Amino acid sequence: MQYSQQLLTFLARHKRWLLILSAIPLFEVVTAFGVAPDTVTQDIVQETVVAEVSLPEPVATDNGVFDFWREERIQPGDTLASMLGRLGVDSAEIPAVLNASREHSARFIAGRSVLANVTVGGRLLLFRYLDDDQALLSIERSGEGYAVRKEAAQPDTRVVMRSGEIRHSLFGATDAADVPDSIASQMAEVFSGDIDFHRDLRQGDRFAVVYEVQYHGGRILRTGRLLAAEFVNQGQSYRAVHFVDPQGREGYYTPDGKSMKRAFLKSPIPFSRISSGFSRSRYHPVHKEWRAHKGIDYAAPTGTPVRAVSDARVTFVGRKGGYGNLVVLKHQGPYGTAYGHLSRFAKGLRNGSRVSQGDIIGYVGATGVATGPHLHYEFRVNGVQQNPLATRMPASYPLDARYRARFAAAAAPRVAQLDLLGGRDLAALD
Repeated sequence: MQYSQQLLTFLARHKRWLLILSAIPLFEVVTAFGVAPDTVTQDIVQETVVAEVSLPEPVATDNGVFDFWREERIQPGDTLASMLGRLGVDSAEIPAVLNASREHSARFIAGRSVLANVTVGGRLLLFRYLDDDQALLSIERSGEGYAVRKEAAQPDTRVVMRSGEIRHSLFGATDAADVPDSIASQMAEVFSGDIDFHRDLRQGDRFAVVYEVQYHGGRILRTGRLLAAEFVNQGQSYRAVHFVDPQGREGYYTPDGKSMKRAFLKSPIPFSRISSGFSRSRYHPVHKEWRAHKGIDYAAPTGTPVRAVSDARVTFVGRKGGYGNLVVLKHQGPYGTAYGHLSRFAKGLRNGSRVSQGDIIGYVGATGVATGPHLHYEFRVNGVQQNPLATRMPASYPLDARYRARFAAAAAPRVAQLDLLGGRDLAALD
């Protein structure tokens, strides 16, 4: 009974505050006090009190505490102004942003994203966009204006590992394994001294690649260098590891240090079909008679690049009879090569100039005596045409003995990665 009297005294003294609290949705808290059983309440005078409570007005602030990041996808026809509007930038701010960025134009590509840091009051603090040239455009608030800069993006580099199996073609298999075409081409180039990708591929051949991918803001910027690769062709395994020596010279080597760069490439066109082989007697489709065909014809679309199969000096570039547009190269020792029916020559190519293995010297065409676009390729020893598919080529160049220990240390983790990929079909491992 003593406690009930104390509660009634408390309620009488604090009726005003209880009514205020009840005005705020805390009714459950008020009723939580309750009334003890057997409490007499008939003599309590009830009085309604209304009191005004002053609450501070909400004030929007641009002090940076309540700014937010927002990402917008670029729509067809978007401009910087339209994107700023969707990003929540106040319309009064937009002209100043456009004026500041006038000298730093960017091509906004539909489907890409832009990122902005904006205050609750609509003031732009920072705008970022990575354009197709992989340059990062930044518009940042500086005092009452904006500072704009355009600089090369600083990407994060990751190592990706993939593998697959040949079902029909090399590019079909690399596409199925989600390997970029640039990496597939690098792999074919690396193994071109050992594997003729026109003739030697077989269903069931396997490959594994380790390569670099550069990211920025979670988006792939570009595919980088092939770091290591394995190709199993007709049961024979070929492996290559990328290495840069202390003098900055780079190349691909077998795990035991032999250079993958052969003295001669097996083909002057990486991917093409042999339409006519080397023969002592072939029925000529134009002259309609049997005669020797002392070269290899590679069928390819007009404009396909043609490569020098080895380091050389140009001894002839011009038009010559049935060859049409012709390039003749003199290589080391007794070796020479010729490239006919070209549609045009590489820019700057002239008699006496030097070319390196893999350099483009011309483009496939149908000049001279030709029924359609193709490359006529001849391999010559002491000036006499030989069958390049049957001729034993010079050996590869060795790794400098001074760098063998350094190479072994750099190659070991790459070989371990290829071992991990062996016998597996991996969509991705990074």
